[in-house]
Amino acid sequence: MNLKEVKEMIDLMNEHGLAELELEHDGTVIKLKKAVEPAPSVYSIPAIPVATARAAEPAPAQPAAASTTKDVKSPMVGTFYRAPSPEAAPFVEIGQTVEVGQVVCIVEAMKLMNEIKSEVRGKVVEICVDNTEPVEFGQVLFRVDPAK
Repeated sequence: MNLKEVKEMIDLMNEHGLAELELEHDGTVIKLKKAVEPAPSVYSIPAIPVATARAAEPAPAQPAAASTTKDVKSPMVGTFYRAPSPEAAPFVEIGQTVEVGQVVCIVEAMKLMNEIKSEVRGKVVEICVDNTEPVEFGQVLFRVDPAK
């Protein structure tokens, strides 16, 4: 086997996202293996046990047409964090005015911390998720009143 064939196998591995390739031909075994680098992490937030014993509260009945709030929704599945670290203050509080592009929380997905930014300017009127709770794609995280 020549160098050109080895390079072709490496290209094949890269093209198909393979971490390992083993080939046997005429009694010769060639095994190629990539060194796997850990995914970079912005920072790590240890899980904080939170004792929340709340009874299921029915949502307040509001007519949909009368609601002027805009929802900030989760763009992914992950764990919701209100602050950049356990010791830090939350990104936003109820009653605070947020600007378009302002970071309002973090959603951790697969050990990556993803900053979630507001797509609307206005006053935060509701925080819909507790810190460290799992969230689903499209789940409402905050309600913002753009009129304020």
